[in-house]
Amino acid sequence: MSRNKLLFVLLSSSLLAGCAADYLNNYDTMTLASGDSQKANQLLQTVDPYNPASNNTRIEGDGVRSVGIVQKYKLPPSPAPTTNMTVNVGPSSAATTNATP
Repeated sequence: MSRNKLLFVLLSSSLLAGCAADYLNNYDTMTLASGDSQKANQLLQTVDPYNPASNNTRIEGDGVRSVGIVQKYKLPPSPAPTTNMTVNVGPSSAATTNATP
């Protein structure tokens, strides 16, 4: 009886090992060659995928304003103005000396 059990265990393990070897050949990873194929296929099926405003080649802009913005980024920022103002955040000394418990 034990010999039959041993043969059954060996036979069943060999059958399962054959299935596992095929399963291990499938990888669940991404490669550098993989891309966004779903989005590409969706765009292929779209009748007009572009925004209608993309045909406008006349881009309006103010040249003087653009030059001013470029000059603002080229020049170093001006230093912050100095003030002679003192700000006290804590309680005043008079309030702590007159306080009675």
